[in-house]
Amino acid sequence: MNTREKRIPLDIIFVIFFLMLASLLSLYNLQQTNPESENFVLKQSVWFGVGILFMVGIRFLDPDQLFKLSLPAYILGVMVLGILLISPSSLAPVINGANSWFVFGGISMQPAEFTKFTTILCLSYVIVKHKEKYGTGIFRKDFLLLCKLFLVTGIPVGLIMLQPDFGTSVVYLIILGAMVLLSGINWRLLMVLVASFTVLVGSALFIVTQFPEKATEFLPIDPYQVDRIVTWFDDSAPQNDKNFQVTKSLLAIGSGQLFGKGLHELEVYIPEAQTDFIFAILGESFGYVGCSIVIMLYFFLIYNLIIRGLKLYKSDPFSAYFCFGFSTLLAVHTFQNIGMTIGVMPITGIPLLLVSYGGSSVLATMIGMGVAFRIAEEKLRREEFMF
Repeated sequence: MNTREKRIPLDIIFVIFFLMLASLLSLYNLQQTNPESENFVLKQSVWFGVGILFMVGIRFLDPDQLFKLSLPAYILGVMVLGILLISPSSLAPVINGANSWFVFGGISMQPAEFTKFTTILCLSYVIVKHKEKYGTGIFRKDFLLLCKLFLVTGIPVGLIMLQPDFGTSVVYLIILGAMVLLSGINWRLLMVLVASFTVLVGSALFIVTQFPEKATEFLPIDPYQVDRIVTWFDDSAPQNDKNFQVTKSLLAIGSGQLFGKGLHELEVYIPEAQTDFIFAILGESFGYVGCSIVIMLYFFLIYNLIIRGLKLYKSDPFSAYFCFGFSTLLAVHTFQNIGMTIGVMPITGIPLLLVSYGGSSVLATMIGMGVAFRIAEEKLRREEFMF
């Protein structure tokens, strides 16, 4: 084995491969229930192929080049979000009540999925540049850093809320919270932030649950989102018509039992299951064992990214912060998507990354994995030179 081959992080490659396999098998099984549906397997395979090309291309960039490209990539992403809002309906139609997609030639792309990645890059860039200039631990300077991070995240979040897409906006805010916690800001400032966040979230939930008819007047959410939250808190949710998808999802996962029903044997119908409720299809097809393997793969991937970030923190803080931010993105999507399919989280339009059907989420995730792949390779190269 040559030197370059030794630096290839095979663990990441295997995890990505098995998640792709889980996606294609679940989509194939879903297609058998409706032969007249779209060929999700073929389309997803094409997106995986394009994503692999992006991953290979990113391998030719080093972390210093990625650092320099962070701000331009972020600006480009924000510009595309802005263009989306002013585009004619022929190019950016309203789908499911949201103006979130560009549609051309039968292909739809959701810019917000890509700006998650560019925002993580920019947040990492801002933290590193600020710490190089000011250090950390000084209240006034840390407050300035906090303002910068809020501005970087607030611009895309504001544009996404105008679509509107509340669920995706929350993902951005959780990533921001993780990056703030890991940026090393003054503990007093951090305590103020945590207290403020707790009060805001608690107040919002109180308004939604106690005064649902007034919630849309005071909060930037739509009536259907209020219904989802109220249903989530409702003890009779499984019998509630508004929770039809969750009821069917629980039935599908439970009916899979230990090893699943296998291929060609799906019985539970879930609307649009190929996107948000793909985990239910996985559960019915491959049972508890299949679901557990997929969850362990995600856990390994997230854990792997965090460990690499910790090891890179002193030598390459930009790469470390990207690993932390991207692992947060994976964790949020995994926890929220699986959580909503088993009824422990409210329903949102957040996909299960690399498994749910969708070109935008697949490409954006594989680009992010390409950066993580490159960072891992660079770390192995540096360790090689040390010894």
